[in-house]
Amino acid sequence: MTHDAPDGLTIRVMTRHDLDRAIDWAAGEGWNPGLKDAGCFRAADPTGFLVGDLRNEPVAAISAIRYGDTFGFLGLYIVRSDLRGRGLGVPLWQAGMAYLEDRVVGLDGVVAQQANYTRSGFVLAHRNVRFGGMPQVEAPRDERLRIVGPGLIEAVLAYDRPFFPAPREAFLRCWLTPDTRTAIAFVEDGTIKGYGVIRACRNGHKIGPLFAHGRREAEALFQALAARAAGQPVFLDLPEANRAAIGLAADHGLSPVFETARMYRGTRPDLPLAQTYGIGTFELG
Repeated sequence: MTHDAPDGLTIRVMTRHDLDRAIDWAAGEGWNPGLKDAGCFRAADPTGFLVGDLRNEPVAAISAIRYGDTFGFLGLYIVRSDLRGRGLGVPLWQAGMAYLEDRVVGLDGVVAQQANYTRSGFVLAHRNVRFGGMPQVEAPRDERLRIVGPGLIEAVLAYDRPFFPAPREAFLRCWLTPDTRTAIAFVEDGTIKGYGVIRACRNGHKIGPLFAHGRREAEALFQALAARAAGQPVFLDLPEANRAAIGLAADHGLSPVFETARMYRGTRPDLPLAQTYGIGTFELG
């Protein structure tokens, strides 16, 4: 996919090297990406990551991820800091929106850009708040907490399905693979009642997603996951609408450090926010 913008900006699909660079830009914005996010991001939609070149020099990026035939998600929308204010981001935005065609589109935008997204037809659904801190937890001794391995992956994929507007199997199969991530499920009487993933990031660790039937399961999963951070900071991105999730974070000494506006263009998906104790990533939803 190649687009020529009036200002001479050429837009193309990212290479893996381009994606690594865009994630470095995200780190520079303070977004604290995971150490090995790029591989799973590309698994979600290899042609959905776009870079803008100005005189063959990368200057801007956006991700526009197609999930199934009906949903898309925008993220990683960055113009290089020394080139902002020149309109270089607009062609990237237009290319990303064109790639997602007539899908319902979601995004987690910084609050300062919310008005701009509104002008593009996006409507605020809720705030997501990043909580961070140094939880003092020990891994619970609970046989219901199980590391997600090959025998549990299919059940976890099925459990995840109601929490996202469209299938995201390719992404999750990568996200659940042990690397710099650990996935744990809460399994009771042979039924999954929650799961979560923790991954190493530029600063500390992030837990996401964290989905659970209720506070009991979420609490056990959080403790099991956070204990793997080995005394490093832990961050949890949660929907403000879930008061139980806010209580869980606060009870473990986490406090708000960042927030985004979850917005949608098109029909707002009906997602179980009351069971969403942590979203997957601000970049991919």
